[in-house]
Amino acid sequence: MVQVHPVPAFDDNYLWVAHDGRRAAAVDPGDAAPVQAFLDGHGLVLEAILVTHHHGDHVGGVRALADRWGCEVFGPAAESIPGRTRAVAGGDRLAVPGLGLALEVIDVPGHTAGHVAYAADGLVFCGDTLFACGCGRLFEGTAAQMQASLARLAALPPATRVYCAHEYTLANERFALAVEPGNARLAERHARDRAAREAGRPTLPTTIGEELATNPFLRWDSPEVAASAAAHAGRALAGPVEVFAAVREWKNAFR
Repeated sequence: MVQVHPVPAFDDNYLWVAHDGRRAAAVDPGDAAPVQAFLDGHGLVLEAILVTHHHGDHVGGVRALADRWGCEVFGPAAESIPGRTRAVAGGDRLAVPGLGLALEVIDVPGHTAGHVAYAADGLVFCGDTLFACGCGRLFEGTAAQMQASLARLAALPPATRVYCAHEYTLANERFALAVEPGNARLAERHARDRAAREAGRPTLPTTIGEELATNPFLRWDSPEVAASAAAHAGRALAGPVEVFAAVREWKNAFR
């Protein structure tokens, strides 16, 4: 039975480690030291590294861990990933060595040009594409690309656990409440997540179902979200991509 644990790093990153009690895979290890400490503390052997995109806080520890363990490094074919031993792209299927964890690669460009996610039965590692109640900034892609990427993730089963890379949840929820103040489930979620953080617990993983109900970046079909986005943009918005783009631009300047 594979378990997934968060390894906190930097100011707000989670470096995920999936393991079966003996063998492990690390996802987006931006810093080798906390991952190695987790492996040592739990007596785990690192068999694989999964990388979603090329940003330093996701790849900074890859070489040190790969050199230490001689493990496979999976990463997006369209990006430069240090130490990569196997390039992957959307539609690829892979088995994590030693874990028996079957994954499907999903192309999710937008945050970066070649960003990928890794989905298994009941879970997805999505890097900086989908956050709890948010989504990544558009550094290399377009709004249309990101909206399509989010739609691919949104099509996963509602119970799918979402393992994203940052603890941005409370700030994202404050923005979401400005966009959709009438969403009672969102208000309940914010109270619950605030209590979790006050108790020192992570707000992750979330689920696809929770995001569909509360995340304004997936709720382009919500009349309230669409109306709020249009009011903020000061113009009529035609369709999901324009609604998403307006919400993303609003979030960029939200304080």
